[in-house]
Amino acid sequence: MQYRKDRKSRDISVLGFGCMRFLRKGKAIDQEEAEREIRRAAELGVNYYDTAYIYPGSEACLGEALEKYGLRDKVYIATKLPHYMIRNREAIDRYFDEQLSRLRTDRVDFYLMHMLTDLDAWQKLRALGIEEWIAEKKRTGAIGQIGFSFHGNTATFLEILDAYDWDFCQIQYNYMDEVSQAGRKGLYAAAAKGIPVIIMEPLRGGKLVNLLPQEAKRLIDADPAHRSPAELAFRWLWDQPEVTCVLSGMNSVEMLEENCRVASDALPGSFTDADRELIAAVRKEINAGIRVGCTGCGYCMPCPQGVNIPGTFFCYNKLSTEGRVSGLRDYFQSVALRKEPVFASQCVGCGKCEKHCPQHLPIIRELKNADRALRPWWVRTAIGAARWWLFRRKRKG
Repeated sequence: MQYRKDRKSRDISVLGFGCMRFLRKGKAIDQEEAEREIRRAAELGVNYYDTAYIYPGSEACLGEALEKYGLRDKVYIATKLPHYMIRNREAIDRYFDEQLSRLRTDRVDFYLMHMLTDLDAWQKLRALGIEEWIAEKKRTGAIGQIGFSFHGNTATFLEILDAYDWDFCQIQYNYMDEVSQAGRKGLYAAAAKGIPVIIMEPLRGGKLVNLLPQEAKRLIDADPAHRSPAELAFRWLWDQPEVTCVLSGMNSVEMLEENCRVASDALPGSFTDADRELIAAVRKEINAGIRVGCTGCGYCMPCPQGVNIPGTFFCYNKLSTEGRVSGLRDYFQSVALRKEPVFASQCVGCGKCEKHCPQHLPIIRELKNADRALRPWWVRTAIGAARWWLFRRKRKG
């Protein structure tokens, strides 16, 4: 296993165990199988285990396994504060104490603000005294390092990155998200600050393995190095020294051992020009099904009406490349649940965006198409309910 350093110069395994996708037996996690995987992962040198309050049964499963096999002091636990459920200062302590109980521990090594989508979410926590709370938990050793996980666009990521002295961050990043989400620009910005970056969704929830177009599969099968789609995607990430740890939702010992094999020799700088050409060819085949040729460069921004143009097109494209569920999920995370509305329906057709688009895209027309596809009546209803729960209800509370 390779290791890279955190801010305290501790060794973090380049492969982390993502605990969101444990196998289930009926409605509950298969505890016996999960324990087998966790124990084997520790034997192979994996020392970073990522969970969250809202992953059903995950924290309790991990805590029980680590206690049972005496692994707690040999690994790092990362879990997340569900800030979107927080109404007051007391709730922060209540959720944190519950997490310690579930995890059967007196400390969390890496604690994240879960899924910050805009700066307002962090400002709300600051108003509740989160910075003083963090300082006290660090002083007592209840929290080792503080960070945030992020879904959104690059500009927003950079705002949040600069809003606090973070110890680490977690972003969605893979060879298809190089210029979306936080992107390579966000990765480099964090690294420039000396902030370790944890990678989630390295395979886009398995889609870069299970939903590849046939021609993309053919290209990978023809690779002289005989690497699987997953191995190729992981090696693309580990080739970048700015990447600290890559999370994988491994749900079999076989998958775990294969990923550890790759992690043992995927060194920074080992990717060749031929490898990069292969990734570019695979990306081209995946992108062949996109609806709008937006690269996410952001030259069209800011929109005078506040429309999230790159974010909207990114989700619109995912409807066709990865399916409705994936596209709508990203739309909720990066567009619909922003505190200030950024919907395509706010477009007034001023044309400012089209004047600056390097791709000369018909942005105004495509925004209308995207809005129709992303916000049918039942989605508008769901968005309205979610926004009420997140924002109006919070103001009343």
